[in-house]
Amino acid sequence: MPGRVICVSRSLGAGGDAVARRVADALGYRYVDDEIIMRAADRAGVSPEAVGRAEQSKPMLGRILEALAAAPMATDAGAILPPQHPEPSYTGLIERVIHEVAEEGNVVIVAHGASIPLAGKEAVLRVLVTASPEVRAARQSAATETGIDAAWKAIEKSDRERAEYFRRMYKLDHELPTHYDMTVNTDAMSIEAAARLVVEAARA
Repeated sequence: MPGRVICVSRSLGAGGDAVARRVADALGYRYVDDEIIMRAADRAGVSPEAVGRAEQSKPMLGRILEALAAAPMATDAGAILPPQHPEPSYTGLIERVIHEVAEEGNVVIVAHGASIPLAGKEAVLRVLVTASPEVRAARQSAATETGIDAAWKAIEKSDRERAEYFRRMYKLDHELPTHYDMTVNTDAMSIEAAARLVVEAARA
């Protein structure tokens, strides 16, 4: 692995995206999020039309995986495989792309549970950015200019989907603190301070 890899996991409203972008800027690293699933879609030969047919209300990963399941897959030898169920084949594809991006080094990988498949890899720093539900809901309400009740519903829905993602992708019933090298609570510090802590840990 030619450079450092920082995996940032975050819950909705915790500010993890902002922390990750500041870390990437400070270190001069690439910021990678949607590129993971777009690469996976490309590997499977999914057309933009196939992705567009997926349900728009589902998270982007879910839409990509549904499109993958509905589309034939081209092999290196040029053969066209019939449509398959996305699990486990395409979940494995997501993992392979995560490893591929990590091997390129000098990258901040956001979301996709990247901390799980990259556990134990040299030069990987796994970070969880979290906050209390109350703070997250208040931030979500302010960010989306919606009422606090709608924000709470968004937080609860996001947390359910996050838990289901870990079960489906990595067979984890519970996300644990030990899945990460450091946990940053943005209740207790600003986004800027949280980013500085991660940068210092990355440089250590």
